[in-house]
Amino acid sequence: MRKDQRLMRILECLQDGATHRAEDLAELLGVSLRTVYRDIAALGAAGVPVQGTKGSGYKMHQDSALPPLRLTASELEALHLGIAIVGQAADDTLRSAAQSLASKLDQALGTQAIPSAEAWKTAFSPFADAARGYRHLGTLRSAILARQKLQLVYTDPQGTVSQHRLRPLRVEQWARAWTLIAWSDSASRFVVLRLDLIESTAALPELFVDEPGKTLADYQAGRSVTRHPV
Repeated sequence: MRKDQRLMRILECLQDGATHRAEDLAELLGVSLRTVYRDIAALGAAGVPVQGTKGSGYKMHQDSALPPLRLTASELEALHLGIAIVGQAADDTLRSAAQSLASKLDQALGTQAIPSAEAWKTAFSPFADAARGYRHLGTLRSAILARQKLQLVYTDPQGTVSQHRLRPLRVEQWARAWTLIAWSDSASRFVVLRLDLIESTAALPELFVDEPGKTLADYQAGRSVTRHPV
């Protein structure tokens, strides 16, 4: 399994808020404990708020604080996104300002800091292009709220292009890793798609209702079951 796929699987596991032992993660991924430790360290270096407790395991923080302010998940999401977009700007002054702001946030937030551009590229390069994924957020969120089906074209990390007719369920963001959780009618299974690898989205003139086995609750209940991340 490629490193980016392992990191995604670990993120999926940790997002349930529970504590996961390194031994269980190693068994799930089919790798050694040393590889799990390195992957967890990579997530931490990328700004993902992973907390490890000796003898217990790893879990994900659900919120972050910026003294003297407390940030909601949506506010922190906007902050990450803004820095990611401006950090890729053609304007040297704006790009420099984004890097400077990221550095100041590093100091203020400690282990939950937003990493500098170079640190991000080194630690979590598969998810570096946050600006590319941002263009789909409006369509995805509107479809989730309206419970409207989407037609989506996706290129996986190996370069394979696929099309999905799907039911969008949730957009999740940890540090600069953005994903869409959805039920794919085309594949007849849940899919977890990286926003930066989505080529196009189009709203379909069709709404959906909850059906057994196809809801967000069903996805969350089956997190421990082997799935097919793409």
